[in-house]
Amino acid sequence: MSRRFCLIPQPIHESGVRQLRENGIEPLVGEAACESAPVEDVVAAIYRSGQFSRTRMVQLPNLRAIAVHGVGIDGIDLPGANELGIAVFNTPGANNRSVAEHAIALMFALTKRIPESDRAVREGNFSFRFEGGLRELLGARLGVIGFGAIGQLTAKLALGMGMQVQILSRRSEEELAALGLQKAHSLESLLATSDVVSLHAPSLPETQHMIGAEQLKTMKPSAFLINTSRGALVDEAALITALQTGQIAGAGLDVFAVEPLPASSPLTQLSNVILTPHAAASAEQALMRMASAAVSGVLDILDDRAPASLINPQIWETRRR
Repeated sequence: MSRRFCLIPQPIHESGVRQLRENGIEPLVGEAACESAPVEDVVAAIYRSGQFSRTRMVQLPNLRAIAVHGVGIDGIDLPGANELGIAVFNTPGANNRSVAEHAIALMFALTKRIPESDRAVREGNFSFRFEGGLRELLGARLGVIGFGAIGQLTAKLALGMGMQVQILSRRSEEELAALGLQKAHSLESLLATSDVVSLHAPSLPETQHMIGAEQLKTMKPSAFLINTSRGALVDEAALITALQTGQIAGAGLDVFAVEPLPASSPLTQLSNVILTPHAAASAEQALMRMASAAVSGVLDILDDRAPASLINPQIWETRRR
């Protein structure tokens, strides 16, 4: 093989592109470049989002590494990668701070009505400040669902702002209390007693639509829902109804059932929801860390070293070489 190429359908930080070139691998950035790739020379791929099917893997006979730029691997056909001996890894930890800060930012934007205030000023409606409806987060109760690294950091930031924080977790009351946190004994009790609910659970069969019509009815009419995790966690149709009817006060969403979010979605017409384009992990520092981790893992695999975050270690001894 005279050349080695790495598919990068969605752009990564330029520092990662440069790192690939410095190590003799030519990056193919963008969907068009990837579609025109010389298939025999593709040895790696770095995916930020979208689907990587077994069919696509078969088309790339020398593909050895698939790097997930982030944590979620639901877009990768893992059984297909296992069958073909392709190593798959992700970049855990690189975007924790960025996502946690984004969740907090959505809380502020909702409770301070920032988008509405901005529109009011631009439209010459300075009397918007007399309408009310702005809130402080001090003393408000945050319910965190999913207590992995991002959930933990979100809870820590919320505590620092003076919020009360309760967690839905297998951890004991004593362990959580030592961190200044309360333990929620059920999803229903957390939803019923939280002023803000923030989702940080992984997308699994058992978590799909964990927030549906019945759960939304359990929440306070004054409560907000934040989702920076996965769109599959929420029944989007039920959420739209809850927002339209005032069952909950509002929502801050960075992820959706279908991405990109269709322009025709009713969510785009609601004033009590803030939408961001799956950008919670896209702070400059996080992008640099994820690009570096992805490229370093690719280089490890090509040099026959297993990366620390290998998703399918069972295929390592029989992997493609």
